[in-house]
Amino acid sequence: MLGNIWCSSESAAANLGITEFKLSYFRENGFFKPGIHWKSSPYEQKKPWNPQVLYNVKLCRGIIAQFKSQEYEKNAA
Repeated sequence: MLGNIWCSSESAAANLGITEFKLSYFRENGFFKPGIHWKSSPYEQKKPWNPQVLYNVKLCRGIIAQFKSQEYEKNAA
């Protein structure tokens, strides 16, 4: 059984070693794809226009690694 692969932004940021602000940056700038890397949570939602965001840490980690690799190559040149 896979278990729950989705976690809160606070937990995801801690697991990925980045800030919640940086996590939002990746989502809002299209690095993380909806339904794959992140999704909106319908649970405990008080305002339909501001749902909690949940992240798939395993898949997000791969995108962050690619981003860091590209930044390293760009700075090394």
